[in-house]
This record gives sequence, C-alpha cells and structure tokens, in this order.
Amino acid sequence: MYNNRWPVPLEVEAGAASDDNILSRNSTSASEVEIISEGPSSRRRLEELDETQRSWLLDTRKSRKPTQVDLGCITCDIRFFLFSICLFWTACLGTGIGIVVWKYGPKHHPQPPPADNYTVALGMALNFFDFQKSGYLPPANNITWRGPSALLDGQNTSDNVKTNLTGGYYDAGDNIKFGFPGAFTMTLLSWGAIEYGSRYEAIGEMEHIMEIIKWGTDYILETFNASNVDKIYVQVGVGNTPGQNDLTCWERPEDLDYFDDTSRIALPVYVGSDLAGEMAAALAAASIVFKNTPDYSKELLKGATALYKFAVDSKGTYSANGGLLQSEVEFYNSSGYYDELLWGGAWLYYATGNSSYLSQVTYQATNNTNPGAAQYFGVFDWDNKLVGAQLLLTRLRILQGPGYPYEQMLSQYNNQTNLVMCAYLPYFTTFPRTPAGLILFDEKRPQPLPAVANAAFLAALYADYLEAADMPIWQCGPNQFGINILRNFSQSQIDYILGSNPLNMSYVAGFSDKFPQQVHHRAASMPFDNQRYSCTGGYIWRDKNASNPHVLPGAMVGGPDNYDQFTDIRSNSAQTEPSLVGNAGLVAALIAHSNGTKGGIDIKPLFAAIPPSYPSSPPPPAPWNP
Repeated sequence: MYNNRWPVPLEVEAGAASDDNILSRNSTSASEVEIISEGPSSRRRLEELDETQRSWLLDTRKSRKPTQVDLGCITCDIRFFLFSICLFWTACLGTGIGIVVWKYGPKHHPQPPPADNYTVALGMALNFFDFQKSGYLPPANNITWRGPSALLDGQNTSDNVKTNLTGGYYDAGDNIKFGFPGAFTMTLLSWGAIEYGSRYEAIGEMEHIMEIIKWGTDYILETFNASNVDKIYVQVGVGNTPGQNDLTCWERPEDLDYFDDTSRIALPVYVGSDLAGEMAAALAAASIVFKNTPDYSKELLKGATALYKFAVDSKGTYSANGGLLQSEVEFYNSSGYYDELLWGGAWLYYATGNSSYLSQVTYQATNNTNPGAAQYFGVFDWDNKLVGAQLLLTRLRILQGPGYPYEQMLSQYNNQTNLVMCAYLPYFTTFPRTPAGLILFDEKRPQPLPAVANAAFLAALYADYLEAADMPIWQCGPNQFGINILRNFSQSQIDYILGSNPLNMSYVAGFSDKFPQQVHHRAASMPFDNQRYSCTGGYIWRDKNASNPHVLPGAMVGGPDNYDQFTDIRSNSAQTEPSLVGNAGLVAALIAHSNGTKGGIDIKPLFAAIPPSYPSSPPPPAPWNP
C-alpha cells in the first residue's frame, strides 16, 4: 500500500523525530527556523540533517510578486498594464511636442510653381498699369519716379460744370485720359481675370489684377451720374487744339502747367451708344470679378445697367458730337455702335442672369448698324468688339446651351466665331503675315501688336472653351483641326512679341536682354532729378538720342513694320509707343498661356448669376394634310 510519507535517513540519533514529527517540520514557520538556527546546539543539530531536511528548515518561502492587476471592471496582466501606461504617456508627450512645433516652429507654405517666360512677362505687363496711374497714387505703387498728378482734373470742363475726374489711367505715352479705349481696357482685363482666376491665384497676382481693375472702374464711375445718365465725360486733356496741349508739350504728368489754372479741359458727350455700351461692358464684367465684395459689385452693376439703357435710348456714336471733341476723334474714332450694344448686353446677361439682355443680343444680329463691319473682319480691338462678343456668346451655347428661342442666333455666332478662328490659322491666306509669321490685320495701320495680342488671347480662349465642352476638334470648311492648332497659333504670336523674331528683340520693355530703349513715353524719358521741365523745356529729353532714364518695365510697344523691322527711336511713336489697350491684350494672352495651374478656364464664375436653363418648347408644327 502506498505510504504518503516523506523518506527519512536510516541513521538518526536517539530521540530523533518520528515520521509525523518530520512531516510537521515541513510546515515550520520562518520564526521557528530563526529559533532553531540560534545557539551552537541548534546549529549542530541542523548540520546533522541531510540536505533535503536542511532545505525544509532554511526555506523562508518568500512570497511571489503579483502577476495580475485588478482594475475593478477587468483584470489584466501587470506587464501589459505597465506597457499600456508607458505607451499612453509616450503618445501624450509626442502629441505635445507636435503641437508646440506646429504653433511656434517655422511655417513651410506650398511653393508656387516655377515661373515660365509667360508668367514672368505677365507680372511685368501688369506693372505697366501702375506706371500709368493718374491722381493720388496708392502707397503700394512704390514707384520712385512717379507721384501725384492731374489733381484738378474735372475743374475745367467744356460745359462749365465742375466735377471730380481725378484718378484713372493715362492712355499711352501722353498724358490724356480717353474714356472709350480706357473702358475697353478694363473689360479685357476683367475677362481674363474671370476665365483664368485660378491661374492668377496660383501665381500670386490676383490681388494685383483686381486692384488694377478697380483703379479703372472707380474712375469710370466718376464720369457719369448713375441715377440719371444724361452725359458722359469721355476725355480729359486734348491733343489736337492750337497751341500747347497734351501732345505738343513734353512734360511729366506731375509737371502739367500749360493751362493757367493747371487744370486740363474735360469733354462731355450727350449721345454715345458705342461709348456707353463699352462702359457698361466694363462695369458688368468687373462686377463679376468683385462678386466677393457685394457692395462694390452692386455699385458697378447699377452703373452698368444705367449706361446700357442710355446706350439703347440715345442711338449714335460718341465721336459724332461735334464741338471741341470733333478735333479729337482722329485718335479713337468709332466706326459704329452695334458691336458695343452686343458686347455690353452679353456682359450684362452674364452679370445679372436677366434673360431680357439675352433676348436683346440675339435680336441685335438682325439690326447690324456697323456699316464697316466687313472691313474689320477678325479684328478685335478698342473699336471692334464683334469677334469678342460672338465668342462670349458661343461660350454660352457650347457650355450651357439655353436652347430655344436663342439657339438659332447663338448657333450663327458660333459659326462666325469658327470662321474667324479658321482665318487666324497659317494654313489659310485670309490675313497677310510678315516674313517671320506675325499676323497683320491691316497692313496700312501702324502699331500691329495690340491687335495681334488680342487675337492670340481669343484663339487660346476658344481652344479652352472647346476643351471644356469636350470638343477636341473643330471644323474649317471640309477641314478638321485639333484645338492645339489654335493654341499653337496663339503661342507663336506671343513668342514673336517676347523675342522669337528675326531681330531677337522683345517688344516688351525690360523683358529679356534686348528690348526697346527709347520707348515713346514722357515720364519714362525724363529723369527724376527734382527739376521741373516746362512744356517745351522737356524737348531736350524728347529729342535726345539716348536710352530712357527709366526702363518702363512691362510696356509693350507698337511693334515692327510689315517686314519685321523696327526702328528704336523715341520720335517713331508708331513703333515705340505703348498703350493701355495694347497691354490689356498682352496680359490676357499671357495669362491664357501661363503655367500657374493645370487645366483651362474656370467655367463657373461666368455662369454664377445665370439660372439653370430650362428652354421653352418650340412651337408646334403647322397643321398638315395629305
């Protein structure tokens, strides 16, 4: 039978513990071990025990460390618990350090894309408008050789009514402010800002272009009474009168002194569908640019609406007013007003969404009052808006499609736009070209580059319209072309302007290593030396055969002749003078080619005010009997 007892040695002294006593030793407490170990006799007895027995007596039975933690709702391993605590505090420490670094560390903003030649030239071309400002200059202008000028504009008017006409822009190398081309300049700048706003944002020029536009539209608002438009001040300063005037005098605008009271004459007109239609277009387009500034946008739209009503009610060209203005019309003589009514109405439709404007502009096609429209086929400039208006309405057709009852006329505008774009291509001979390929819209007209820049803008813009409409090809009679053909034409013309020409000369001052040195410009040609030069005293600088003391960066001059030749002499104003309208087209074309962002146009801004299109059903067919 199994005996559940621990074995003991055979040799034990008398009086040794029995088996039961030995078993009892197994439960000897730690205090008893301490007593046994005291004294010599106890030590001898301990030494007489075998190894196993001594281990029983000397084992203090130390208690094991706890291996689990009771958290009340759950029990977990102590090592896991300690690891979790360490992990938690490590995460807290890392988060704290991250917050401190984020708040107080250096900020790394996304870098804009590298600037290509078009973007660099664009920044310079925008700066030209800062050099042309009249009135009290803003601190941001930061141009050391320009200062406040023409501060009494409006105090001397041909109708003897004093008004405030300070501000605005000088037209070109002279010191006159022309309302007709000035308004077109603002329309064109606004169009580019609307279509390519994301590109302006990407290259950091959106605030700049908006400030430039606002400087111009603020002045336009001064030239008429929006509550009751009965006249418009179309011009400040004259250039065709006997004696001293803004053209015969060579003075910095800060030194104007050829009138006794130092104020120049301002000219009003009482009829002018062309002028009022263009001004309405400028204010309507700008109201879209400033849609995030509601009060100013509403003010612009109010003025645009009043001007367009004036244009419709008082039919006629502004340049047929007679009086003192009659001697001035050779500078910006209008050939008609139909295109401005179409142009202004189209912009008002986009700005308001009011279908009555769309009805007007689709009806206007049957009432063309431009007798010379065919003469200016394909030309888009300060006098001819037909091509631009048709393209603007083609955008409506291919990207929204309002349908009946507008589709028939919008389709005609689309066809006419295609015809003009086909004529731009070098595959056809509609327009002559210089030997190096610069398109010439009129071989007899000086300053070819402004119209070229405008055509380059329209071609690039139409290509972007077609791409947005998912139309990769377009028709030129029996021929089909990809939209890149349009872009290539546009780019070739801009490249020519920037220096890809036989002279290797950039026609934009300050761009590249070779550019015009004697730009025909009063302020740029005269040193800022704290001396005041009189009307005729400035002739020493006008006639000096030397580079201008100020480069006037960004100014696009008139350009070469029909044979790609250019004479860089200040007196050769046809080739060396810059202008507002010329630079506006250049800016529009450059932003269309800028690499500020991928993609084409911004589709939505121009359609923001237009409600969703629900075209009416066409009329039922007439009854028919076999």
